[in-house]
Amino acid sequence: MAKTAKTEQEEPLKVKLWKAADKLRKNMDAAEYKHVALGLIFLKYISDAFEEQYQNLLAQKSDGADPEDKNEYLADKVFFVPATARWSYIQGRATQPTIGKDIDDAMDAIEKDNPSLRGVLPKVFAQEKLDKASLGGLVNLVGSATLGTKEAQSKDILGQVFEYFLGEFALSEGKKGGQFYTPQSVVKLLVEMLEPYEGRVFDPCCGSGGMFVQSEKFINMHQDYYKKKGAGRQGIASQFNPTDRISIYGQESNQTTWRLAKMNLSIRGIDSSNVKWNNEGSFLNDLHKDLKADYIIANPPFNDSDWSGELLRDDARWKVLGEQLTPPAGNANYAWIQHFLYHLAPTGQAGFVLSKGSLTTNTTGEGDIRKALIEKGLVDCIVNLPTKLFLNTQIPACLWFLSRNRKGRENEILFIDARNMGFLINRKNRDLSSEDIDLIAGTYHNWRNTGDDLSSPYEDVPGFCKVATIEEVAKLNYVLTPGRYVGLADEEDDFNFVERFTSLKTELEKQIAEEADLNKKIADNLAKIKLPTNA
Repeated sequence: MAKTAKTEQEEPLKVKLWKAADKLRKNMDAAEYKHVALGLIFLKYISDAFEEQYQNLLAQKSDGADPEDKNEYLADKVFFVPATARWSYIQGRATQPTIGKDIDDAMDAIEKDNPSLRGVLPKVFAQEKLDKASLGGLVNLVGSATLGTKEAQSKDILGQVFEYFLGEFALSEGKKGGQFYTPQSVVKLLVEMLEPYEGRVFDPCCGSGGMFVQSEKFINMHQDYYKKKGAGRQGIASQFNPTDRISIYGQESNQTTWRLAKMNLSIRGIDSSNVKWNNEGSFLNDLHKDLKADYIIANPPFNDSDWSGELLRDDARWKVLGEQLTPPAGNANYAWIQHFLYHLAPTGQAGFVLSKGSLTTNTTGEGDIRKALIEKGLVDCIVNLPTKLFLNTQIPACLWFLSRNRKGRENEILFIDARNMGFLINRKNRDLSSEDIDLIAGTYHNWRNTGDDLSSPYEDVPGFCKVATIEEVAKLNYVLTPGRYVGLADEEDDFNFVERFTSLKTELEKQIAEEADLNKKIADNLAKIKLPTNA
C-alpha cells in the first residue's frame, strides 16, 4: 500500500491530470472531448494569471490602481477576465445543471474583452451529450492545479500539461489525431537542426502550433550560445529576450485546429497575431503572399491529391530560380516544396517532413523538379526517418532541408539514414530519444559548420551518414534515398557469408535430427497405449 502511495506521489501533475480527465470522458469521442478538456485548462490558466494580477492591483488601490480596469492587465500581457468568467465563479457552479452554459457564456465574455482571443475559445460545454456531472468533476479536477501564476509560468507547468494532453489526445484519435499534432521528437529534431535563433519563422500548415512552441523553447535553452554567436556579433549580447528575437507566421485550414494553435501559443505569451485561418488553405488562399521567411518548419499532409492543383497550373510559386516547373495536380508533395521555396528569404532555410516516396518519384514531372532543386544547389540534407513515428500514417517518412545559403557546400548533399534509431513506446508507435536527436542534429551541424572553432570535424559513418556530390547523385538518376549513399555499417561490411551459411546449415541439420528423434519417441509411446476392448 505504501508503495502505491509513493508511486502516486512521484507521478507528474500532467500524467495525474490526464488519467483523471480521461476517466471523466466516459463515452465521449476523444476528438470532441479534447476541446472540452483543453478549453477548461486554458480558462483556468488565464483566470489564475488574472487573479494574481488582480490581488496585486487591489493592494495598490490606495495608489490609484484599479483592479477592474482592463488596461492595467493589458500592460502586463495578462488577459482580462470578467467576473462571471473567473474560475472561482465557475467552480462555485460546478454542481449546477447549467454549468455547461455557464462555461460557454464565460468563454464568450472573455473573447469580448480580449480581441486577440475572438473566435478562438471553444463553446462546446452546453451540448446535451456532454454529461454535466462529469463536466463538473472535470472543473473541480482542473481547479486543483495552479497553472497561471508567475511561479507556475516560470516552471512552464501549463505548457507541460497542455503539450502532454495534446499528445495523449492525438494517440487516442489515431489517424485523425495526426492532422493536428506532429510528434514532439520530430518537431524537436527539425528545430534542433535548423537552429532558429532569430528572424521570421513560418509554418503554412501549422496544426496546433508545435513548431512555433519548440522554436521558442530552443532559443530559451540556448541563450548563452545565442549571445556568443548571434547577439554578440551585433554588440547587443547584454540583452536577450527570445520572444523579441523571432516572429512567427502561420496558416491553418482547419478552424478547430487553428483554435488549438492560438491557445497553445497564448499560454506561452507568444504573439500569434500572424497565425491565420481560412478554409481554402495555403495553396488557394495564401495569407502571407509577400512573406520571405528566414526559417520554414512544417509537416504538410502526405501525398495530398485534393489540393486544387488543376486551378493553379500557372502559379508564380512554381518557378524554381526562374524555371517554370509545375507540380502534378494529383499529389501536393512537390507543390509544398515549391511553396516553401517561394517563401524563403535570400539566406533562408527550410526543414520539413514528406513521405519517403518524394525522394524517388518520377511521376508527371516530379523527377524534373527534384533534379532542378539538386542541380541549383538548394537541397542541403536528407534524413531517412524510422517507421511508426507518425500517428496518422504508416507511410515511411523523411526530412528535407533546403537552403538558399549554402556557400562552400553548393556541390554537396548530406545524407543521414536514421531508420534504425528510436524506441517503441507501444506496439504501434515509435519515438526518437534525446540521444538520437542530438546525434542526428550534431552530425548535420558538424558538416555545415566546417571551419568553425565550436564544431567537431565531420566524418562519413558507413550505414549512417555520407556526403555525396551532385555528380554522384546525378549518376543515381537524382534519387535522394539516404540508403543509396550511406552504404552498410562497418559490422555488416565484415559479414562472412561462407562462415554464416555453414553455421546456419549445421544448426538446421541439428534441429532436423532432434525433430526425427522426438517423432520416434512419440510414436513409441503411442504404440504402448492399450486401447480398451469392446465388452
